[in-house]
Amino acid sequence: MKYLSAYSDELKANIQHLIDEERLAEVLLSRYPKAHSFNNDKLLREYVLTLKNRYLKKSNPLTEIRYDASIHVIQHALGMHRVHTRAHGGKLKTKSDIQISAIFKQMPEPFLKMIVVHELAHLKEKEHNKAFYHLCEHMLPEYHQLEFDTRVYLTQLDLGGSLY
Repeated sequence: MKYLSAYSDELKANIQHLIDEERLAEVLLSRYPKAHSFNNDKLLREYVLTLKNRYLKKSNPLTEIRYDASIHVIQHALGMHRVHTRAHGGKLKTKSDIQISAIFKQMPEPFLKMIVVHELAHLKEKEHNKAFYHLCEHMLPEYHQLEFDTRVYLTQLDLGGSLY
């Protein structure tokens, strides 16, 4: 249960119990019965920009938004945010990119929203600090629960079981 290592022993024991009873997939499907339909880069871009325009209108523009098959959970990353700064006519121009791991193409929409909100929060807050998580909760009040549930889903995937 590598994705749940930072959580309490009690929570990990509850998840292990569901695994032992082979009920983890059933529990996840009852909470998240279907995958989202934002399964290509164009639809992902529209989805991300809708959230960005709702919560972070004045932040730097996003030049690239896409799924990236080279982002692996093994590297402890589900998404990436990059900032590009270049000189243009004596001024600095800053642009940002967001890349989401391709495993999110086949996940429930709340999990996709959680990782998008996480990456969007990096437009304003670079570090994972109190202000960063406060911004995540502002955009998605159930952020922490969804982060946990995403980690549980990743545990299910590690066991060899996809839900969709």
